[in-house]
Amino acid sequence: MKKNVGLGIFVLAGLLTLASPSSLQEFPWPQFKGFDVPFVPTPTEVVDEMLRLADVKAGDVLYDLGCGDGRIVIAAAKRFGIRAVGIDIDPVRISESNDNAAIAGVAGKVRFIQQNLFEADFGDATVVTMYLLTSVNRRLRPKLLAELKPGTRLVSHSFDMGDWRPDETSVVTTSFDDQRAVYYWVVPANLTGRWEWDLADGPRDRHYTLQTTQQFQVVTASGTTGDWPLNVNDIELAGDVIKFRADAEADGKMVSFLYEGKVQGHTIAGTVKPADNPKAPAVKWKAARDPKTAEPLDKDI
Repeated sequence: MKKNVGLGIFVLAGLLTLASPSSLQEFPWPQFKGFDVPFVPTPTEVVDEMLRLADVKAGDVLYDLGCGDGRIVIAAAKRFGIRAVGIDIDPVRISESNDNAAIAGVAGKVRFIQQNLFEADFGDATVVTMYLLTSVNRRLRPKLLAELKPGTRLVSHSFDMGDWRPDETSVVTTSFDDQRAVYYWVVPANLTGRWEWDLADGPRDRHYTLQTTQQFQVVTASGTTGDWPLNVNDIELAGDVIKFRADAEADGKMVSFLYEGKVQGHTIAGTVKPADNPKAPAVKWKAARDPKTAEPLDKDI
């Protein structure tokens, strides 16, 4: 990740604050040729909305990728008392961030790292914030999906992730009287591949198989139970929590079951109960995946 460190950066930064996200995407300024992202401060109103949309709270670990002058990191540490880290390749920005943290009284609570984002380790994050470009977000996407824990919250100012659609989008009116989009995602668990489990059915066990495909947080699946097809519907994946309804034949009639569980690597553990009897006790179930059938969530990995 590279940013311009020329002598005109401070003048340009003030001018670029007024630039629209669409003009940023075009990247027209010759002074920034050869660099990934120019330095453009995030308006205070957008900082507030990014932290709100990410539901930042005590105990979180926040990383700001391309932290600029450190304002998101500083705001998160000051308001929520959390551990917050900024990463930027520009040494001028890192120095400025450290100065701003000292002025804000949080110098001992934040950390700023001069590093290329594509080489950085931020796998312990629970929240990641970004103000990059869609092209850079897209290049980062495989790393985010592969290295961040399921359930990690991502927030991006103005620029999306290509065909990884956001879970939520907010629009903010700034003091510059323009509107900025803020995009929010939750990193999904990887459910791709072939899963199998057994459930008691009277005196015997019934064997189930499930074959899943996945486009980011959207999962589709089909399966079998014995010699009968298993119809899988209403699949919901939120981080590492999966819920779905499975319809199958039993004793000559169709029955539906509601499954929910937590994905942990190549296993899912949770509970299942009849869909038509909410008072029925839930029973435990545990599925295992053949590791060889799993695929990366981003094909560019």
